[in-house]
Amino acid sequence: MEKVLIVEGSNDRERVRKVLDEQVDVVCTYGTLSDEKLETLILPIEDKDVYILVDADDAGEKLRKQLKRELPHAIHLHTQRGYGQVETTPYDYLTQVLRGYFNVK
Repeated sequence: MEKVLIVEGSNDRERVRKVLDEQVDVVCTYGTLSDEKLETLILPIEDKDVYILVDADDAGEKLRKQLKRELPHAIHLHTQRGYGQVETTPYDYLTQVLRGYFNVK
């Protein structure tokens, strides 16, 4: 089954791609989603293995709750609140978070 990793922005996508050692569709939400954008995002991926890695801030938690309702089967991955954003999470910690779900370098 194909894997999809949902992140918030393009900097997050680039950061996780640097530690992934397999082809993964990394999808950006670019913040909170309108109902229309949410439907457009979810329809093509609802039958795939979906993972969610968003920032450890208020906006990220709001997005996580929204995605949890729409994609109840998704696996939620977390960065530490101290790191704040996925794009500033150290590579070694990001590798630990993704290991077990993805092949990492």
